[in-house]
Amino acid sequence: MVKRIKMRTLLIGGCITLFFLVLITRIFFIQVVNGGIWQERAAGLVEREQTIKASRGTITDRNGNILATDAPAYTVSVNPALINQFGIEDVVIKELSGLLGKNESEMRALVTAKKKDGTFYQQREVRSEGYKISPELAAKVDAFREKLQDDYKAKNAIVMTQESKRYYPEETLASHLLGYMSRDGKAVNGLEVSYDEQLTGTDGYLNYQKDAKGIKLPDSQDNYLPPQNGNNLKLTIDDTIQYYIENAMKEAVAQYNPLSMTVIAADPNTMEILGMANWPTFNPNTYGETPDQKNFINHAIQSIYEPGSTFKIVTLAGAVEEKLFDPNATFESKRVYIGGYPISDNGHAYGRISYLEGVKRSSNIAFVNLGYNMLGGERLRHYIDQFGFGKKTGIDLPSESASPIKPLVYKSEIATAAYGHGLVQVTPIQQVAAISAIANGGKLMEPHLVKEIINPNDGTSEVIKPKVVRQVISKESSKLVSGYLEQVVADQTIGTGRNAYIEGYRVAGKTGTARKVVNGEYSKSKDVVSFIGFAPVNNPKIAMLIVIDQPDGSNIGGGTAAAPVFKKIVSQTLQYMGVPKDTVKTTDKKSKTTPVVQAKAPDLSGKTAKQARSQLLNAGIAYETLGQGENVIRQYPVAGAAMNPGQRIYLLTEESSKMKIPDLTGESLRDALEVLSLMKVGVTVKGEGYVVKQTEQVSGEQRTVELSLQTAKAAVTGIADEAPESSDPALGDETNNQGAADVTENTEETGKTDITKPPSNETKSSANTSDEGSLP
Repeated sequence: MVKRIKMRTLLIGGCITLFFLVLITRIFFIQVVNGGIWQERAAGLVEREQTIKASRGTITDRNGNILATDAPAYTVSVNPALINQFGIEDVVIKELSGLLGKNESEMRALVTAKKKDGTFYQQREVRSEGYKISPELAAKVDAFREKLQDDYKAKNAIVMTQESKRYYPEETLASHLLGYMSRDGKAVNGLEVSYDEQLTGTDGYLNYQKDAKGIKLPDSQDNYLPPQNGNNLKLTIDDTIQYYIENAMKEAVAQYNPLSMTVIAADPNTMEILGMANWPTFNPNTYGETPDQKNFINHAIQSIYEPGSTFKIVTLAGAVEEKLFDPNATFESKRVYIGGYPISDNGHAYGRISYLEGVKRSSNIAFVNLGYNMLGGERLRHYIDQFGFGKKTGIDLPSESASPIKPLVYKSEIATAAYGHGLVQVTPIQQVAAISAIANGGKLMEPHLVKEIINPNDGTSEVIKPKVVRQVISKESSKLVSGYLEQVVADQTIGTGRNAYIEGYRVAGKTGTARKVVNGEYSKSKDVVSFIGFAPVNNPKIAMLIVIDQPDGSNIGGGTAAAPVFKKIVSQTLQYMGVPKDTVKTTDKKSKTTPVVQAKAPDLSGKTAKQARSQLLNAGIAYETLGQGENVIRQYPVAGAAMNPGQRIYLLTEESSKMKIPDLTGESLRDALEVLSLMKVGVTVKGEGYVVKQTEQVSGEQRTVELSLQTAKAAVTGIADEAPESSDPALGDETNNQGAADVTENTEETGKTDITKPPSNETKSSANTSDEGSLP
């Protein structure tokens, strides 16, 4: 009996010991041998990593107005399992299809989707109609979800996930410059592509510990890496000038129904692009609804074409630089034959005229003499290269084109190149760079669109400085050429650019009308018409090119169609910039002087800021908004007050001590005091005349601005003056300004060639053969 008990005891003890050995061995394998694996599995159950999305950089115009930004968006999903559980398939299909604009049969397939095992899915995204919808549409979907909750207690039958998408608040404005982001977040075209690396941020994350229900544990050991948002871009363009451009383009397109149209405006002193637009265009918010891929072509940098007479500025500049141009020398305007091909002044024969008159009339014969006979092929080609033609300008946009210009070998090639035909192939942006070189003292500069790159994470920024490529012609030659081009516009009798004349401003320019090549021959009915110029001549603020491809109508030239567009945009822009006119009087055809009528400030109080902006833009009145409010509270000048030319209206939209004080440089003391009074900011004044410097000081809640003033003469010459000047010397010497002469015969520009074939087998336009971006 005792023996049995001992045996049982030993057996039980052995089993217990063996069990503990097995258990210890197992524990050893779990904790030591496979400890890393199980630790990872445990961490996976307890720890959670949450990605914190970085924001893409914002793009603004030069004044800080937003052109592209990240905005909230919502993705809609359906829960087939829940929908079928409550039997509400038909209700969801009908209502949700109507809200999202999705085909009902496709919606039914989503709502009834099953897995391979026959069970319903718990979530299916509504692609693509429900992907990243707007907050406005999301609100309607959410209202339907609430209805499902009230009627069936099934709110989660539809799920909305908040995300973000790229939003362009100005819609079509500057769309070719900005480009767009595809729905899957890929940059397409424009600055979104060329600055994609700078705009794209780096996502952050948050690691924390959670319980089985996903709730963060109180003693969680967090690991946090903040996101690095993308850099912001401040552009060189001004959205007001861009608006002027696109508004004028709409009117021209309605009138002439062209295949395409391009306008580029730049500061000739820096080659900062102030505005750039093309037609046809597109809305980057709804790019998928754009009917034709041609709408996405940025003709300003991609289209290659024969420029016609606008290219004569290069021949003229070369002749002046080589001291070969004598404005008073004469030549015979008649048909000539060069290399066996006839060239004439578009069928005209003006007889013996001066070369200055030849420039005004855009005489082909005059420029053939200057380019072919005087400069010769080698020197002409030198200036073509010097002005940057045949190579890309380097503008910070993707897909820039440039057509290499072949050697000018044959006589006919040299002759036709002198007036912008034949082997000469250009892009609009190349021409703007060339006219800017003439305006700014002979410097060819690299055009650019980004003024500043700002890092929002640390507040640092990189300012993009103007880049001089080379000195093309001397400053003296530049001034002479500008004067000759000014007379093309100012001479209201024979100047081909007379329709670009702006009362009170000195304008220089050149028209162009180039026949298009169709099936290897120059068409007699299809033209590319253009106007290129700058203003004011004595202190250039803006250079601009207008190109209209194949306008409808007969005898439509650059002087008829493009010059008026230039006049409208530039006159609005100079007023917006606050550039004073040279005179306050105008001369009519009977040489009687009548005073310029002063505009009166409209009443904008109580209107929304958007309504006020639209009204002022349409009226051509410059303005500045003070504050971030939605409605106009007060304004200066007050409603009904007489406004000086170029004077701007200040709109107060909120009562806040944190409003940014505007740049008052150039304002009179009276205007500066009125603006600061609107904002309830204290003022101290040093000097008299016009504001040249302002310094803000803060003491507690009170802000004070110290204004430093100088008279106009002192500001320009640096010499102190005892009394304020009655006129501003910066306005220029009025004796050099070309007055408007009596208008007689309305002759059109003669920059067309009458040859029926290209001058040689080599001289063909690539306008119809370029694979991408060529003018149709």
